[in-house]
Amino acid sequence: MPVHVANRRRTTLHRDFPDALILDVTSRAAEPWVRLSPFFPHGGIPVPGHPGRTSQSVEGVWQALKVFTTEQEDFTKLDITTMKGLKRTVRRLGPPLGHRLDGRLLGYEEARRALYLPTYRWVLDHRAAELIGELRELSDRRTVVLLDYTTNGDVADLSTPLSHAALAAQRVREP
Repeated sequence: MPVHVANRRRTTLHRDFPDALILDVTSRAAEPWVRLSPFFPHGGIPVPGHPGRTSQSVEGVWQALKVFTTEQEDFTKLDITTMKGLKRTVRRLGPPLGHRLDGRLLGYEEARRALYLPTYRWVLDHRAAELIGELRELSDRRTVVLLDYTTNGDVADLSTPLSHAALAAQRVREP
């Protein structure tokens, strides 16, 4: 059976997927599925370009390495375990210039490929492997729908945020 990704706010889920197992995988989800959220504090997550440095969460890495016109990287984001206070916003800091990796400022798509994808994949393989296995087993028996706030699974589509649920679904489909 397939694994689908749908918007958490979608009102027609049960009509569109009548016999599916619907699982919220956002930071508002219940255990154990909240562990698939990039905000979840797994701990010990390697930070690309910073040997020996680790983060509590994937979102911590993403936000820590973001650079703004008024503020450089903020490595305190790596230590946050509450799933709150992670975001560094345009409203407060102005437009981001990019993400810094090995002294170089990366554009948005390049940062997704060099930072977000490998970091989230590391979590799926090292901190959430049992959940991915469970999703594989569940999807063998019935349709599974993973809920996220966005459904964009195309790393090159910069018009909307990348969906971590789409990345998890992709991992479930892999051997």
